[in-house]
Amino acid sequence: MLMKDELKAGIEALLFASPDRVSKEDLMHILHLGEEDLDALLAEMMAEYKEIRRGIQIIALEDGYMLGTKAEHAAIIEALLPQEKKRLSTAALETLAIIAYRQPITRAEIEHIRGVKTDRIVNNLAQRGLIKEVGQKDKPGKPILYGTTHEFLKVFNLNSLDDLPPLPEE
Repeated sequence: MLMKDELKAGIEALLFASPDRVSKEDLMHILHLGEEDLDALLAEMMAEYKEIRRGIQIIALEDGYMLGTKAEHAAIIEALLPQEKKRLSTAALETLAIIAYRQPITRAEIEHIRGVKTDRIVNNLAQRGLIKEVGQKDKPGKPILYGTTHEFLKVFNLNSLDDLPPLPEE
């Protein structure tokens, strides 16, 4: 069995080496840990990163973890790595909100809600990695169902879809 500091170093190395989230199951399997032990180590590490005012943090996502920079350092990071990503249009944000709140949802259902064609917008959101195909609806033609991705959660600084603000009541 690895010592506590070795386990923390292992977790840190795995999160650093992965460009995407690392699932809880993968961490438990690779490090031969139970869920309670892993949760305790991660909670301790998150507190340590906060306490010693590091520029990085462990980010808890729906079913995994990743290493990321803290929001307060965005300006200095942008000076090194200027972002050339175009902002999403109002129509794209509206479409993305519909998908986030109503997923899984078909393109036809999105178009019914918006009242306009959404082919280009849906394709653009998929290319950006914000949405993905999550299945097919069990009806004639088997239309594709769309849902949000981990990238969506990351971009909008959410841990899970439960963190979405509630929709206003009509």
